[in-house]
Amino acid sequence: MERRVPLVGRDHQVGVVADALRPAGTAGPLFLTGAAGAGKTAVLNEARHVVAQEGGTVLRPVWETVTGPGGASALADAVCGVLAEVHHGRFPTHISAVRRAQSRLGDGGELTLLSTLGEALADAAYHDPFALVLDGVERMPPPTASALQLMLRAFRPAGLPVVLAGRPVSWGPEAAPDLATAADRVLDLPPLGPDEVGELVGRRLGRSAEPALLAAVRRSLGPLAGNPGAVLSVLTALHEDGGLVDLDGRTGLAGTEDDLRLTVDAEPLRRVTADGMDAVVLAGLLHRAELRLEDVHGLGPACATLTTDLGRTVDRLVRERVLTLDGDGRLAFAVPALAAALRTLSPRRDVRPVHAAVVQRVAGRLGPATTGVCHPLLADHVAAAGSVLNDAVAVPLLLAAAGKDARSHHPRAARAYLSALRRLPPNYPATLGVLREAAELGLGCGDHVGVLALGEPILAGLQDPGPTDGGLEFATLAWGLSSLHEHRSPYDDGAVPEAVFARMPRTAMLAALGGRYGIGPLIPWPPSAAPAPDGGRLRDGHGPLPSEAELRTLAAAVGGHGELARAVRGRPGEEEACEAAVGRLRDAAAYGDLAGALEAVLGERYVRGGHSTADRYHAMVRDYLAGRWDDALAAARGIERRGRADGGPGTGQLARALAAEIHCFRGDLVRAREWLDLIPGSVVHPLVARARLGVRYWSEQQDAALEEAWRDVRRVRGSGLLAGVERVLLRILEFAEETRPRQARQALEQLAALHAEVDTAMTREALLVARGVLHRDADGAYEAYRSAERRGDLHMMLHCCQILAEVADEPQPWLAEAARHTHLLSLGRPGRVLLGRSAQRRNVPLPRGRAAREGLSEADIKLIGMVGEGGTNRQIAARLACSEKTVEQRLARLFQRSGKRSRVELVAAWLDGSLAGLGPVPDAPPGGAAGPGPAGA
Repeated sequence: MERRVPLVGRDHQVGVVADALRPAGTAGPLFLTGAAGAGKTAVLNEARHVVAQEGGTVLRPVWETVTGPGGASALADAVCGVLAEVHHGRFPTHISAVRRAQSRLGDGGELTLLSTLGEALADAAYHDPFALVLDGVERMPPPTASALQLMLRAFRPAGLPVVLAGRPVSWGPEAAPDLATAADRVLDLPPLGPDEVGELVGRRLGRSAEPALLAAVRRSLGPLAGNPGAVLSVLTALHEDGGLVDLDGRTGLAGTEDDLRLTVDAEPLRRVTADGMDAVVLAGLLHRAELRLEDVHGLGPACATLTTDLGRTVDRLVRERVLTLDGDGRLAFAVPALAAALRTLSPRRDVRPVHAAVVQRVAGRLGPATTGVCHPLLADHVAAAGSVLNDAVAVPLLLAAAGKDARSHHPRAARAYLSALRRLPPNYPATLGVLREAAELGLGCGDHVGVLALGEPILAGLQDPGPTDGGLEFATLAWGLSSLHEHRSPYDDGAVPEAVFARMPRTAMLAALGGRYGIGPLIPWPPSAAPAPDGGRLRDGHGPLPSEAELRTLAAAVGGHGELARAVRGRPGEEEACEAAVGRLRDAAAYGDLAGALEAVLGERYVRGGHSTADRYHAMVRDYLAGRWDDALAAARGIERRGRADGGPGTGQLARALAAEIHCFRGDLVRAREWLDLIPGSVVHPLVARARLGVRYWSEQQDAALEEAWRDVRRVRGSGLLAGVERVLLRILEFAEETRPRQARQALEQLAALHAEVDTAMTREALLVARGVLHRDADGAYEAYRSAERRGDLHMMLHCCQILAEVADEPQPWLAEAARHTHLLSLGRPGRVLLGRSAQRRNVPLPRGRAAREGLSEADIKLIGMVGEGGTNRQIAARLACSEKTVEQRLARLFQRSGKRSRVELVAAWLDGSLAGLGPVPDAPPGGAAGPGPAGA
């Protein structure tokens, strides 16, 4: 028999309906109600299935197909259809009695007919027990609904269970009676909770959904966020639009949240368009600009016909709570996904005159500039009005609104600047000044996407071969820097004339800088030139645009120590650069972390927006180094989705490599290869080489892996990318140590040469670890451990622990520390193999690992928290992306380890602290190291 999947969040309601459908001598009608899409039919079907599994009979009168007049006669036809399904000897008697009573309807015999129907149903249920369900009763014709209501209230069939299902009476026909009054009980289907919505989405998708996708779906549905039908409608539309992307076994949003919409057959969409397409017009208006109630009703003769229709539509939608009004009278759709669905329909009317009329109504009284200052929100209406509004009104209003909003409402100010630039002629002095102001605003707020939007007016200005204006140069440099922040290679589409690079040296530098941080192709560094007049600073002298000297410093960070020292000395007034800042710069350069490098060079001048791809990758690198690998993978998926949504196939190459690295050491080589396959073979960077080596080696391709790794080392060194090469060489040495001693010695020699050339904390650590492996240098390995600990590099600390377990006087403490790190990082076969090899070489057993076997892991704590929230095994399984059987097994192990016998006891013990002895092992360094042990250092 096919296994039925239980409904999400409806266990209680299914049980109540099933109880109401079971035979009972005093059963009274039950009315199941809820909004459209709440799942009434699904609950009915599931309850019918439960009762049928127990041997019960549940019948459904088919009233929808009954022809002829409604009322008691239609109800009699439906009942006769039910009686035809009850097979016993009294069937002809019942039918004959009903038909005789039905034939006397014309003589005022409606009550007699209803009484006969009740007696026939009661007698049939007595001899052959069954139950009745009537779904969608809000669609029942009012005369038929009235007859049913009267029969249930006055001539109720004794012993016959009856369940009605329908929406509240307010949604039915105006003359329809409220059938809930005929029921003894009313059961309302409440909205699903956030966890239940997540479970529903997971089932619909067939895999776990990203938290960001779940949050976006809930926000797009507003008050319908807990409505199963609405949730499934949005997911169906996403499938239709190709708006989902699968990464790492999770599904995320490929586009933007504005793309989330209901399907065209969704009930809310049908309802709002039932009286015409004015709701479509309204959705288009509100999408482009804010609209107030007074705007709709006060536009005057300019749009008299349209605004009259819109006014009626607004009044109706406000009454139906489709539209909301805030305290200032601003209109908005309560369900954004409904508005998005409306925007996919053709409005059949040009709405630009409406936007223009909204502006003219105020600008005609105050003047354009004053209107922009006093009513900056009208800037969006100006942009939406387009050519319908003349430039003499539009441009002064836009510039005044942008100046007013620059500090208080940056997104609207950026839109106003861009709208003004599209109207102003290129290379006009005022245009170039506006262009600089817009670029300054974007950089100052960390809005790199907004700066990239200035590309069209910037390119138009660059087509002029004459002398470069300072405003145009600043905007061009800002555009290039923002491109790097979004992990795009600036000026790589050939749109920027070659002559521009000669006129703007820093423009060429930015293009070359990207390749050194894994963004775009590697190109030669341009020759030095005199610095720009303003040094690349904003007018207040503290802007985030790097100078030529700072750009050279950023580029030199990926190379040798001498090159970086010369770049630092060449920066005016900063000969004694902070050693810590230089260290942070070198660490960031090793991972291609542009945001981290800019922060180290610019200091307080760096503006962290937190939304650019570079900022997201910076957070990913920090999570990777700190051992928060789940968070790092989530960041990689976010970067990948962002790149695909923006149509940038070359974005996020190093995020892909780092994700492959994590999956490789967790033993998931399939997903690691999936991430690596996204990286073009032409990409040259030490981090990519490192990830490729690990995946190939653990995929049983040792010889090919090492051969390709040496080739990658030569490529990256030949390209001048030295930062990060030490980890590739160290990995070659570790893989070659046992079976290829000559290659191991060669890797050590190259590490020593690299450290002499680069001289960073990372190269020193790698060299010390390598000597620990080949020369059994415990003191050096411990020094590397302490250095990695200061930098917060958990993975390097694990390497050091494994080496110290082999060469230190007391291996057990270091093995325990390595086991703890292995557990915290959730390492798979690669980590366990290396740890087992270290234990085997010292002929000591692997530690039992309190964190893994006796103590509570983070996953255990999360599981107990879900149990404490009242989650069922099915709900927990959906959130953890595992089976219910796995959840049961994990709970059984927790019961056994804690000595508790129930979920309540387990949660209570956790809350009162009695499980503290099973908590995670604290982060304390082990003792027993050669030299000054970690415990005393």
